[in-house]
Amino acid sequence: MFGNQPRNGKGPQNGHYQHGNDHLIELHNVVKTYKSAAGAFTALKGIDLEVDGGEFVAVIGKSGSGKSTLINMITGIDRPTSGEILIGDTAIQNLKEGKLAEWRGRNVGVIFQFFQLLPTLTAAENIMLPMDFCRMYTMRERRERALHLLDLVGVAEQADKLPSTLSGGQQQRVAIARALANDPPILAADEPTGNLDSKTADSVFGLFETLVRQGKTILMVTHDRDLARRATRTVVISDGEVIEEYLAKTFPMLTEEQLKQMTRNLATEKHAPGAVILRQGMTPDKFYLITKGRVEVVLPGADGDEIVATTMIAGQYFGEVELRRGGHNIATIRADAVSGVEVAALDRAEFEQLLAESAAARAAIDQIVAARLVENQAHRAQGGNHHA
Repeated sequence: MFGNQPRNGKGPQNGHYQHGNDHLIELHNVVKTYKSAAGAFTALKGIDLEVDGGEFVAVIGKSGSGKSTLINMITGIDRPTSGEILIGDTAIQNLKEGKLAEWRGRNVGVIFQFFQLLPTLTAAENIMLPMDFCRMYTMRERRERALHLLDLVGVAEQADKLPSTLSGGQQQRVAIARALANDPPILAADEPTGNLDSKTADSVFGLFETLVRQGKTILMVTHDRDLARRATRTVVISDGEVIEEYLAKTFPMLTEEQLKQMTRNLATEKHAPGAVILRQGMTPDKFYLITKGRVEVVLPGADGDEIVATTMIAGQYFGEVELRRGGHNIATIRADAVSGVEVAALDRAEFEQLLAESAAARAAIDQIVAARLVENQAHRAQGGNHHA
Protein backbone atom coordinates (compact mmCIF):
# COMPACT_ATOMS: atom_id res chain seq x y z
CA MET A 1 0.00 0.00 0.00
CA PHE A 2 1.34 3.40 -0.94
CA GLY A 3 0.53 6.39 1.31
CA ASN A 4 -0.80 9.72 0.08
CA GLN A 5 0.76 11.81 2.83
CA PRO A 6 4.09 13.66 2.73
CA ARG A 7 7.21 11.58 3.32
CA ASN A 8 7.58 12.85 6.89
CA GLY A 9 4.43 10.85 7.62
CA LYS A 10 2.48 13.86 8.79
CA GLY A 11 -0.87 14.72 7.35
CA PRO A 12 -2.59 18.04 7.90
CA GLN A 13 -2.79 18.91 11.57
CA ASN A 14 -6.29 20.03 12.65
CA GLY A 15 -7.27 20.11 8.99
CA HIS A 16 -4.33 22.26 7.90
CA TYR A 17 -0.75 21.73 6.81
CA GLN A 18 2.10 23.80 8.21
CA HIS A 19 1.54 26.81 5.94
CA GLY A 20 -2.23 26.82 6.40
CA ASN A 21 -3.04 24.87 3.23
CA ASP A 22 -5.97 22.45 3.45
CA HIS A 23 -4.96 20.46 0.36
CA LEU A 24 -1.91 18.32 -0.42
CA ILE A 25 -1.07 20.62 -3.37
CA GLU A 26 -1.96 24.31 -3.51
CA LEU A 27 -0.85 26.95 -6.00
CA HIS A 28 -1.63 30.57 -5.17
CA ASN A 29 -1.41 33.19 -7.94
CA VAL A 30 1.53 31.47 -9.63
CA VAL A 31 3.12 33.46 -12.47
CA LYS A 32 5.94 32.24 -14.68
CA THR A 33 7.59 34.66 -17.11
CA TYR A 34 10.48 33.71 -19.39
CA LYS A 35 12.85 36.36 -20.70
CA SER A 36 14.56 36.08 -24.04
CA ALA A 37 16.10 38.25 -26.74
CA ALA A 38 12.64 38.46 -28.31
CA GLY A 39 11.18 39.84 -25.08
CA ALA A 40 9.27 38.51 -22.09
CA PHE A 41 6.77 35.66 -22.42
CA THR A 42 4.38 34.84 -19.59
CA ALA A 43 3.62 31.10 -19.64
CA LEU A 44 1.48 31.05 -16.49
CA LYS A 45 -0.76 33.97 -15.57
CA GLY A 46 -1.77 33.87 -11.92
CA ILE A 47 -2.63 30.17 -11.55
CA ASP A 48 -4.68 29.06 -8.55
CA LEU A 49 -5.02 25.30 -8.14
CA GLU A 50 -5.85 22.82 -5.38
CA VAL A 51 -5.30 19.04 -5.51
CA ASP A 52 -6.20 16.64 -2.72
CA GLY A 53 -4.29 13.52 -1.80
CA GLY A 54 -5.45 10.52 -3.83
CA GLU A 55 -6.73 12.51 -6.81
CA PHE A 56 -5.93 11.58 -10.42
CA VAL A 57 -5.78 14.88 -12.28
CA ALA A 58 -5.43 15.15 -16.05
CA VAL A 59 -4.03 18.48 -17.29
CA ILE A 60 -5.14 19.26 -20.84
CA GLY A 61 -4.82 22.17 -23.24
CA LYS A 62 -3.46 23.13 -26.63
CA SER A 63 0.25 23.06 -27.44
CA GLY A 64 1.94 26.01 -25.74
CA SER A 65 -0.93 26.56 -23.29
CA GLY A 66 1.31 26.12 -20.24
CA LYS A 67 0.62 22.48 -19.31
CA SER A 68 4.24 21.37 -18.98
CA THR A 69 5.23 24.62 -17.26
CA LEU A 70 2.54 23.97 -14.65
CA ILE A 71 3.88 20.46 -13.97
CA ASN A 72 7.43 21.84 -13.76
CA MET A 73 6.25 24.30 -11.09
CA ILE A 74 4.69 21.56 -8.97
CA THR A 75 7.70 19.25 -9.26
CA GLY A 76 10.20 22.02 -8.57
CA ILE A 77 11.94 21.43 -11.91
CA ASP A 78 11.33 25.12 -12.59
CA ARG A 79 10.59 28.02 -10.25
CA PRO A 80 7.76 30.54 -10.35
CA THR A 81 8.44 34.19 -11.11
CA SER A 82 5.96 34.98 -8.34
CA GLY A 83 3.33 33.23 -6.30
CA GLU A 84 3.28 30.40 -3.80
CA ILE A 85 3.45 26.60 -4.23
CA LEU A 86 2.60 24.56 -1.16
CA ILE A 87 3.07 20.77 -1.21
CA GLY A 88 2.11 19.21 2.09
CA ASP A 89 4.13 21.03 4.75
CA THR A 90 6.61 22.55 2.28
CA ALA A 91 6.59 25.92 0.49
CA ILE A 92 8.80 24.71 -2.34
CA GLN A 93 9.45 28.13 -3.89
CA ASN A 94 11.52 28.95 -0.77
CA LEU A 95 13.86 25.95 -1.02
CA LYS A 96 17.42 26.35 -2.24
CA GLU A 97 18.54 24.14 -5.15
CA GLY A 98 20.14 21.37 -3.08
CA LYS A 99 17.23 21.12 -0.68
CA LEU A 100 14.77 21.32 -3.56
CA ALA A 101 16.41 18.38 -5.35
CA GLU A 102 16.35 16.31 -2.15
CA TRP A 103 12.72 17.26 -1.49
CA ARG A 104 11.76 16.28 -5.03
CA GLY A 105 13.57 12.96 -4.76
CA ARG A 106 11.56 12.01 -1.71
CA ASN A 107 8.17 13.55 -2.51
CA VAL A 108 7.58 13.57 -6.27
CA GLY A 109 8.11 10.88 -8.86
CA VAL A 110 8.51 12.41 -12.32
CA ILE A 111 7.65 10.49 -15.50
CA PHE A 112 8.71 11.93 -18.85
CA GLN A 113 7.41 11.42 -22.37
CA PHE A 114 10.79 10.21 -23.64
CA PHE A 115 11.49 7.93 -20.64
CA GLN A 116 14.95 9.45 -19.93
CA LEU A 117 16.43 6.21 -18.66
CA LEU A 118 20.22 6.18 -18.41
CA PRO A 119 21.36 4.01 -21.34
CA THR A 120 24.39 2.47 -19.62
CA LEU A 121 22.44 1.25 -16.59
CA THR A 122 20.14 -1.76 -16.46
CA ALA A 123 16.46 -1.37 -15.72
CA ALA A 124 17.02 -2.31 -12.06
CA GLU A 125 19.99 0.05 -11.74
CA ASN A 126 17.94 2.93 -13.17
CA ILE A 127 15.38 2.35 -10.43
CA MET A 128 18.02 2.10 -7.70
CA LEU A 129 19.55 5.46 -8.66
CA PRO A 130 16.96 7.70 -6.92
CA MET A 131 17.29 5.60 -3.75
CA ASP A 132 21.03 6.14 -3.80
CA PHE A 133 20.64 9.89 -4.42
CA CYS A 134 18.31 10.32 -1.44
CA ARG A 135 20.26 7.84 0.71
CA MET A 136 17.20 5.67 1.23
CA TYR A 137 17.27 1.93 1.95
CA THR A 138 20.37 -0.27 2.29
CA MET A 139 22.13 -1.55 -0.84
CA ARG A 140 20.43 -4.93 -0.47
CA GLU A 141 17.05 -3.31 0.09
CA ARG A 142 17.52 -1.13 -3.01
CA ARG A 143 17.96 -4.15 -5.27
CA GLU A 144 15.02 -5.94 -3.65
CA ARG A 145 12.84 -2.86 -3.98
CA ALA A 146 13.81 -2.33 -7.62
CA LEU A 147 12.83 -5.93 -8.43
CA HIS A 148 9.56 -5.52 -6.51
CA LEU A 149 8.69 -2.34 -8.44
CA LEU A 150 9.55 -3.94 -11.79
CA ASP A 151 7.21 -6.79 -10.88
CA LEU A 152 4.55 -4.25 -9.89
CA VAL A 153 4.66 -2.62 -13.34
CA GLY A 154 4.79 -5.98 -15.12
CA VAL A 155 8.36 -6.11 -16.45
CA ALA A 156 10.24 -8.08 -13.76
CA GLU A 157 11.94 -10.20 -16.42
CA GLN A 158 13.64 -7.08 -17.85
CA ALA A 159 15.51 -6.24 -14.61
CA ASP A 160 19.03 -6.79 -15.92
CA LYS A 161 18.55 -5.56 -19.47
CA LEU A 162 19.67 -2.21 -20.87
CA PRO A 163 16.97 0.27 -21.98
CA SER A 164 17.98 -0.01 -25.63
CA THR A 165 16.84 -3.66 -25.67
CA LEU A 166 13.36 -2.81 -24.37
CA SER A 167 10.25 -1.71 -26.27
CA GLY A 168 8.80 1.75 -25.76
CA GLY A 169 6.07 0.41 -23.51
CA GLN A 170 8.58 -1.54 -21.43
CA GLN A 171 10.81 1.51 -21.07
CA GLN A 172 7.86 3.60 -19.88
CA ARG A 173 7.00 0.96 -17.30
CA VAL A 174 10.58 1.03 -16.05
CA ALA A 175 10.36 4.83 -15.90
CA ILE A 176 7.19 4.54 -13.79
CA ALA A 177 8.93 2.07 -11.48
CA ARG A 178 11.83 4.53 -11.15
CA ALA A 179 9.37 7.30 -10.26
CA LEU A 180 8.06 5.04 -7.47
CA ALA A 181 11.53 4.21 -6.15
CA ASN A 182 11.36 6.32 -2.97
CA ASP A 183 7.61 5.79 -2.47
CA PRO A 184 6.69 9.47 -3.11
CA PRO A 185 3.11 10.59 -2.38
CA ILE A 186 2.88 12.38 -5.75
CA LEU A 187 3.53 11.27 -9.34
CA ALA A 188 3.81 13.88 -12.09
CA ALA A 189 3.70 12.61 -15.67
CA ASP A 190 4.27 14.81 -18.72
CA GLU A 191 2.68 13.20 -21.80
CA PRO A 192 3.58 9.72 -20.49
CA THR A 193 1.71 7.95 -23.30
CA GLY A 194 2.68 10.35 -26.09
CA ASN A 195 5.14 7.92 -27.71
CA LEU A 196 3.16 4.74 -27.14
CA ASP A 197 0.64 2.93 -29.33
CA SER A 198 -2.97 3.04 -28.15
CA LYS A 199 -2.98 -0.45 -26.62
CA THR A 200 0.22 0.18 -24.64
CA ALA A 201 -1.01 3.64 -23.64
CA ASP A 202 -4.21 2.11 -22.30
CA SER A 203 -2.19 -0.42 -20.31
CA VAL A 204 0.03 2.30 -18.79
CA PHE A 205 -3.03 4.34 -17.92
CA GLY A 206 -4.53 1.30 -16.22
CA LEU A 207 -1.38 1.09 -14.10
CA PHE A 208 -1.87 4.73 -13.08
CA GLU A 209 -5.45 3.93 -12.06
CA THR A 210 -4.17 1.08 -9.88
CA LEU A 211 -1.63 3.37 -8.21
CA VAL A 212 -4.35 5.93 -7.45
CA ARG A 213 -6.46 3.22 -5.83
CA GLN A 214 -3.43 2.42 -3.68
CA GLY A 215 -3.21 6.02 -2.49
CA LYS A 216 -0.97 7.88 -4.92
CA THR A 217 -1.77 11.37 -6.16
CA ILE A 218 -1.16 11.67 -9.91
CA LEU A 219 -0.99 14.73 -12.15
CA MET A 220 -0.77 13.83 -15.82
CA VAL A 221 -0.31 16.17 -18.76
CA THR A 222 -1.93 14.67 -21.83
CA HIS A 223 -3.20 15.69 -25.25
CA ASP A 224 -5.42 12.59 -25.35
CA ARG A 225 -8.89 13.73 -24.28
CA ASP A 226 -10.22 10.16 -24.24
CA LEU A 227 -7.61 9.22 -21.63
CA ALA A 228 -8.18 12.48 -19.77
CA ARG A 229 -11.86 11.63 -19.35
CA ARG A 230 -10.83 8.53 -17.39
CA ALA A 231 -9.04 10.61 -14.76
CA THR A 232 -11.02 11.60 -11.68
CA ARG A 233 -10.65 15.27 -12.57
CA THR A 234 -9.59 17.43 -15.52
CA VAL A 235 -7.75 20.76 -15.37
CA VAL A 236 -8.02 22.76 -18.60
CA ILE A 237 -5.28 25.31 -19.36
CA SER A 238 -5.62 27.99 -22.03
CA ASP A 239 -2.92 30.58 -22.70
CA GLY A 240 -1.48 30.21 -19.18
CA GLU A 241 -4.83 30.38 -17.36
CA VAL A 242 -6.90 27.64 -15.74
CA ILE A 243 -10.49 27.31 -16.95
CA GLU A 244 -12.97 26.19 -14.28
CA GLU A 245 -13.50 22.49 -14.94
CA TYR A 246 -17.24 22.31 -14.39
CA LEU A 247 -17.77 25.58 -16.23
CA ALA A 248 -16.26 24.02 -19.34
CA LYS A 249 -18.47 20.94 -18.93
CA THR A 250 -21.61 22.99 -18.28
CA PHE A 251 -21.06 25.36 -21.22
CA PRO A 252 -19.19 23.35 -23.88
CA MET A 253 -20.58 25.72 -26.52
CA LEU A 254 -18.50 28.65 -25.23
CA THR A 255 -15.16 29.62 -26.74
CA GLU A 256 -12.00 29.29 -24.66
CA GLU A 257 -11.83 33.08 -24.44
CA GLN A 258 -15.37 33.23 -23.05
CA LEU A 259 -14.61 30.44 -20.59
CA LYS A 260 -11.47 32.22 -19.42
CA GLN A 261 -13.40 35.45 -18.91
CA MET A 262 -16.09 33.65 -16.94
CA THR A 263 -13.49 31.85 -14.81
CA ARG A 264 -11.90 35.20 -13.94
CA ASN A 265 -15.31 36.48 -12.81
CA LEU A 266 -16.20 33.48 -10.66
CA ALA A 267 -16.01 33.93 -6.90
CA THR A 268 -15.29 30.81 -4.83
CA GLU A 269 -17.51 30.39 -1.79
CA LYS A 270 -17.11 27.72 0.88
CA HIS A 271 -20.16 26.93 3.00
CA ALA A 272 -19.98 24.94 6.21
CA PRO A 273 -22.17 21.85 6.70
CA GLY A 274 -25.80 22.88 7.01
CA ALA A 275 -25.23 26.53 6.06
CA VAL A 276 -28.01 28.17 4.05
CA ILE A 277 -26.88 29.49 0.66
CA LEU A 278 -30.28 30.55 -0.72
CA ARG A 279 -33.40 30.90 1.39
CA GLN A 280 -36.90 30.32 0.07
CA GLY A 281 -38.65 33.60 -0.67
CA MET A 282 -35.47 35.64 -1.13
CA THR A 283 -34.56 37.29 -4.43
CA PRO A 284 -31.39 35.65 -5.86
CA ASP A 285 -28.61 37.66 -7.42
CA LYS A 286 -26.10 34.93 -8.36
CA PHE A 287 -25.68 31.84 -10.49
CA TYR A 288 -24.07 29.01 -8.50
CA LEU A 289 -21.95 26.16 -9.85
CA ILE A 290 -21.13 23.36 -7.38
CA THR A 291 -17.41 22.52 -7.47
CA LYS A 292 -17.01 20.33 -4.35
CA GLY A 293 -19.41 18.63 -1.97
CA ARG A 294 -23.19 18.68 -2.19
CA VAL A 295 -26.21 20.87 -1.49
CA GLU A 296 -29.65 19.92 -0.24
CA VAL A 297 -32.79 21.34 -1.82
CA VAL A 298 -35.22 21.90 1.05
CA LEU A 299 -38.97 22.52 0.88
CA PRO A 300 -41.57 23.01 3.62
CA GLY A 301 -43.77 19.97 4.16
CA ALA A 302 -47.55 20.06 4.54
CA ASP A 303 -47.22 19.60 8.33
CA GLY A 304 -44.56 22.31 8.64
CA ASP A 305 -41.61 19.90 8.65
CA GLU A 306 -38.72 20.31 6.21
CA ILE A 307 -38.45 18.01 3.23
CA VAL A 308 -35.06 17.42 1.62
CA ALA A 309 -36.45 17.09 -1.88
CA THR A 310 -33.18 16.24 -3.57
CA THR A 311 -29.42 16.72 -3.43
CA MET A 312 -27.15 18.26 -6.03
CA ILE A 313 -23.49 17.37 -6.53
CA ALA A 314 -20.33 18.78 -8.12
CA GLY A 315 -20.96 19.84 -11.71
CA GLN A 316 -24.61 20.78 -11.13
CA TYR A 317 -25.82 24.34 -10.71
CA PHE A 318 -28.66 26.34 -9.22
CA GLY A 319 -30.08 29.86 -9.18
CA GLU A 320 -30.63 30.03 -12.93
CA VAL A 321 -34.42 29.60 -12.78
CA GLU A 322 -35.02 32.78 -10.83
CA LEU A 323 -32.36 34.74 -12.70
CA ARG A 324 -34.06 33.91 -16.00
CA ARG A 325 -37.72 33.99 -14.93
CA GLY A 326 -37.64 36.56 -12.12
CA GLY A 327 -39.33 36.18 -8.76
CA HIS A 328 -38.19 34.67 -5.48
CA ASN A 329 -36.41 31.44 -4.61
CA ILE A 330 -38.87 28.56 -4.67
CA ALA A 331 -36.72 26.43 -2.33
CA THR A 332 -34.04 26.76 0.30
CA ILE A 333 -30.60 25.58 -0.80
CA ARG A 334 -28.21 24.63 1.97
CA ALA A 335 -24.83 22.95 2.20
CA ASP A 336 -24.87 19.22 2.84
CA ALA A 337 -25.13 18.51 6.57
CA VAL A 338 -22.00 16.34 6.54
CA SER A 339 -19.67 17.46 3.76
CA GLY A 340 -20.49 21.14 3.33
CA VAL A 341 -20.00 22.55 -0.15
CA GLU A 342 -17.78 24.73 -2.31
CA VAL A 343 -19.41 26.72 -5.09
CA ALA A 344 -18.29 29.08 -7.83
CA ALA A 345 -20.64 32.05 -7.98
CA LEU A 346 -21.27 34.38 -10.91
CA ASP A 347 -23.19 37.55 -10.16
CA ARG A 348 -26.36 38.46 -12.04
CA ALA A 349 -24.80 41.07 -14.36
CA GLU A 350 -22.02 38.72 -15.51
CA PHE A 351 -24.47 35.84 -15.91
CA GLU A 352 -26.72 37.98 -18.09
CA GLN A 353 -23.73 39.19 -20.11
CA LEU A 354 -22.71 35.59 -20.75
CA LEU A 355 -26.15 34.71 -22.08
CA ALA A 356 -26.28 37.88 -24.16
CA GLU A 357 -22.97 36.95 -25.82
CA SER A 358 -23.83 33.30 -26.49
CA ALA A 359 -27.15 32.33 -28.03
CA ALA A 360 -26.23 28.66 -27.60
CA ALA A 361 -25.60 29.08 -23.87
CA ARG A 362 -28.84 31.04 -23.52
CA ALA A 363 -30.81 28.31 -25.29
CA ALA A 364 -29.21 25.58 -23.13
CA ILE A 365 -29.99 27.43 -19.89
CA ASP A 366 -33.56 28.21 -20.95
CA GLN A 367 -34.11 24.56 -21.80
CA ILE A 368 -32.97 23.59 -18.29
CA VAL A 369 -35.15 26.31 -16.76
CA ALA A 370 -38.22 25.00 -18.60
CA ALA A 371 -37.53 21.43 -17.51
CA ARG A 372 -37.08 22.43 -13.89
CA LEU A 373 -40.28 24.45 -13.87
CA VAL A 374 -42.15 21.38 -15.09
CA GLU A 375 -40.54 19.33 -12.30
CA ASN A 376 -41.50 22.00 -9.75
CA GLN A 377 -45.13 21.91 -10.88
CA ALA A 378 -45.16 18.12 -10.73
CA HIS A 379 -43.76 18.23 -7.22
CA ARG A 380 -46.41 20.67 -6.03
CA ALA A 381 -49.14 18.53 -7.58
CA GLN A 382 -47.86 15.23 -6.20
CA GLY A 383 -46.14 16.34 -3.00
CA GLY A 384 -43.24 14.15 -4.08
CA ASN A 385 -39.64 14.75 -5.02
CA HIS A 386 -38.62 18.21 -6.19
CA HIS A 387 -35.61 19.41 -8.18
CA ALA A 388 -34.51 23.02 -7.64
